[in-house]
Amino acid sequence: MRNKKVLITGGAGFIGCNTAARLIKEGNEVFVLDNLSREGTKLNLKWLQGVGRFKFIRADIRNFPLLKRLFKKNKFQAVIHLAAQVAVTTSIKDPPEDFEINAKGTLNLLEAVRQNNQNPVFIYSSTNKVYGSLDIFKIKELKSRYSLIGSPDGIPEDFPLDFHSPYGCSKGSADQYVRDYGRIYGMKTVVLRQSCIYGPHQFGIEDQGWIAWFIKQALEGKTITIYGTGKQVRDLLFIDDLVELYFNIMNNYKNYGVVYNVGGGPQNTLSIIEFLNILKKLNNGKLKVRYSTPRPGDQMIFFCDIRSIKKNYNWHPSVSVIKGTKDLYSWLKGGNYTQ
Repeated sequence: MRNKKVLITGGAGFIGCNTAARLIKEGNEVFVLDNLSREGTKLNLKWLQGVGRFKFIRADIRNFPLLKRLFKKNKFQAVIHLAAQVAVTTSIKDPPEDFEINAKGTLNLLEAVRQNNQNPVFIYSSTNKVYGSLDIFKIKELKSRYSLIGSPDGIPEDFPLDFHSPYGCSKGSADQYVRDYGRIYGMKTVVLRQSCIYGPHQFGIEDQGWIAWFIKQALEGKTITIYGTGKQVRDLLFIDDLVELYFNIMNNYKNYGVVYNVGGGPQNTLSIIEFLNILKKLNNGKLKVRYSTPRPGDQMIFFCDIRSIKKNYNWHPSVSVIKGTKDLYSWLKGGNYTQ
């Protein structure tokens, strides 16, 4: 992909800056829009400036007039919408702001595109949290993890939605708006319900980005708090694999208004306990852990059924959880995570 004009909202965030870097290196005209409210975004922006030329817009997606002017002045071939409020716990503390950012902000962006008669490939970063707590499934408790009974390939896209938190509601609302703008208005939208994404330039906080957060705590000799048994399971997807998927979609868009589950899939799952065992070895056996009560709405086990996205976009995860964890640990150990 070269010589394309691409807008990335939340472009100074973890996923955004990795995506922007590759777009810049491949000779595209990149617009990074970010309000720089998240930890690490200023450092990511500084790093991006060393990668190459791009246009930075310090703005908030709640500012509809600004978005409308942006699309009036520029014809984008692709929009990668990553800007969001990203934590369940934060959404519980302040549901109105969570809604304004995730649901209304996404609608603002879609309307800015529609009202300016543009039709870029529109990729929306949704979340596995739209499926709720998944307590409908039968789960078996093993020594170090929970096991999902009757669904070896993971959670499919047609599984019933059950948002279960303000964050799930806001992201789920945006998810449906993006999908239906494709189906109703013929916009080239695609919804990616992403599982746990990790890799360099992820700063991580306790409420979001748990892989990076645990590594940071270990490197600083601080205690890691586990909410629940630690047997909760997630599928992990390394950032390079996600960026590769974005490029596949931008280069070969198909099927208006389609939703895909995106993650490491059944071959790249880890429980928290299993991850801590890996981290302990990387950190020379040093790890402080304490256990606390489970958080509301937490999924005991989630991993994506990725057969649909693999088939339609000729894509599959290539980075193992062992290699990906080592790469992120090395990056964070280099002191890259301090503001």
